[in-house]
Amino acid sequence: MALVPYEEAAVMGLQKFHKPLATFSFANHTIQIRQDWRQLGVAAVVWDAAIVLSTYLEMGAMELRGCSAVELGAGTGLVGIVAALLGAHVTITDRKVALEFLKSNVEANLAPQIQPKAIVKELTWGQNLQSFSPGEFDLILGADIIYLEETFTDLLQTLEYLCSDRSMILLACRIRYERDNNFLAMLERQFTVSKVHYDPGKDVHIYKAQRRNQREDL
Repeated sequence: MALVPYEEAAVMGLQKFHKPLATFSFANHTIQIRQDWRQLGVAAVVWDAAIVLSTYLEMGAMELRGCSAVELGAGTGLVGIVAALLGAHVTITDRKVALEFLKSNVEANLAPQIQPKAIVKELTWGQNLQSFSPGEFDLILGADIIYLEETFTDLLQTLEYLCSDRSMILLACRIRYERDNNFLAMLERQFTVSKVHYDPGKDVHIYKAQRRNQREDL
C-alpha cells in the first residue's frame, strides 16, 4: 500500500528511510533498493518485515525453483526480487501509484535472463482481482501489509481468491496493535494459521497460512 501515514515512523524516526539506497545481500547477490520516502511514503522504503521474510526464504523454508509466487503490497519489491533470484516465477504487485517505482527496483536488481521471472503488475486488494486467475499461485508473500484495519476485509478477499488448496501464504509482520491480532483471528476463520519464524532482534513474526479443507471444518 502507498501514500498512507505510518504511526511508527513518528516514534522511531525516519533517518534510515531517507537514505536513497538500501543495500542487502541475498541469494549470493548484492541488492540495492532505491528508496523515496518523500514521494511515496511507506511504499518506497524497506521495512524490517521484508528483510526478515527475505532471510526466511533464503534459509530454504520451501523450494522456490519453478514455484509460482505473488507478492502483495510489494512496495520496493525486495521480497519479490529475492524470490526471483531463488528461482521462483514471481508476480510483484502493488497499487498503480507505486508501480513505476517498484518496476525500477526490480529491473535494477535482476539480470536480463532473470527478469522474465519477475512480472510487475497492479493489484489493489479486493478490486481488480479479475486480472488474475483464481488460485493461480503456489505461494503468496506479504511483508508488513497488516496495519490498516480498513484494508483487512479486502486483503482477506484477495488471499482467498488467489489461493488454491495447495497454496501457501507467508506473512511477515510486527504485532504492534490489537488490530493486528484481530486480523490474524479473521485469517484463522478461513485458513489454517501457524507461526513459523520469529526474529527477536527485529521483533518480526512470520505466519504461514493455508486454506482450510472441508475435513478440518467438520
